[in-house]
This record gives sequence, C-alpha cells and structure tokens, in this order.
Amino acid sequence: MSTMKEKMHTGELYLPGDNEIVERQTKCLDCLYEFNMTRPTEFEKRQAMLKEMFAEIGENCYIEPPFHSNWGGSHVHFGKNIYANFNLTCVDDTHIYVGDYTMFGPNVTITTAGHPILPELREKIYQYNAAVRIGRNCWIGAGAVILPGITIGDNVVVGAGSIVTKDLPSNVVAVGNPCRVLREVNEHDREYYFRDRKIDWNTIESQSASL
Repeated sequence: MSTMKEKMHTGELYLPGDNEIVERQTKCLDCLYEFNMTRPTEFEKRQAMLKEMFAEIGENCYIEPPFHSNWGGSHVHFGKNIYANFNLTCVDDTHIYVGDYTMFGPNVTITTAGHPILPELREKIYQYNAAVRIGRNCWIGAGAVILPGITIGDNVVVGAGSIVTKDLPSNVVAVGNPCRVLREVNEHDREYYFRDRKIDWNTIESQSASL
C-alpha cells in the first residue's frame, strides 16, 4: 500500500496534512524563506541555495525573489539559462519540468495540485497532483496560469494573463482564457520583434560574436 508521500506523485487522492509530508515540507519552506530574504548583492549565495532547494537546476538560471513554492522547489526541474521575474509561483506538490532558455514574466503561476469537485472529499482535505512540463525556449507572459497536468511544447509564447487549461504544441503563440493557439511562429517573426520594429540582424550577429 502506497504511503501518502508516495501518492503525491502518482495522481492518486491523498491527504497533504500527513505528518511525514508536513515535516518535510516545513523544512523546505524554511529554506525558501531564507532565499527570499537574501540581498540583491548576494548573487552567489542565491545560486548555491537554488542548487540545494531544487530537484534539478542548470547553469545560469536566475530567479528574482520573491519566489513562491509549496515545496521550496524540491520538485522543480529547471534546465539551463532559465529566467524568472518577480513572484513566480510553483505549486510543486509533484514535479514541474522546464526546458533550457525558458523565460517567465512576473506573477506567473504553475500549479500541479488539484482538489476533487465532490464537496464531501474536499471537506476531508483530499488532494491529487499532476505533473507539468514546459519545453525549451518558451516565454510565459506576465500573470499566466498553467494548470495541473499541462504539457507545453518548445518555442511557445504564452500571452500575458492567459489560463492554460490544455496542452500546447511547439512553435506557437497562444493567448486567452482559456488559452488557445493564436498562430504559429513564422517568417514574420524573423523580420519584426515588436509591432513595426525590425530586427537588425547585423548588429545582433556582431554582438553575438563578441560574447
């Protein structure tokens, strides 16, 4: 028979108030509190703390405090070169996977936890969890919410304020509530970076060469 802690990662109903769960979770939240209290000048300390807090985190990741997380990131798997602006919330009661070079605007919420529709089960404080997977080189706009069990492909832009209730394929721009595919990433995006502003590829290539 599975323990409550094991059921956190199987999608089964479980009781999050289980003593073993609460004891471990509280230790994780203590670490999260300490991370959020660091000064901007303590960059190296922050990086070292994130490596301890997260299940996995690659090189050159930056998370702007405050960072909010049910388990202090201990079920979060980040690739490399990931950037998160203020108030990223990871409801990481089970696993969250994020690919390299993905960016999060401020106030993004990624949630893996759900509660039964049946009120009698909610009264008993039952919960279930479903993992979230976000691909490589995505941009999740400010205030977006990603619901439990969602998979987002590579190179996806999710518009600000969107509520992602269904999986999104790779190479698309998706917006709205509920979030829907607006269009594919296309050749127009190779010429314009914002409205009528053209990309100066010569400058970009020369700057890249000097790095």
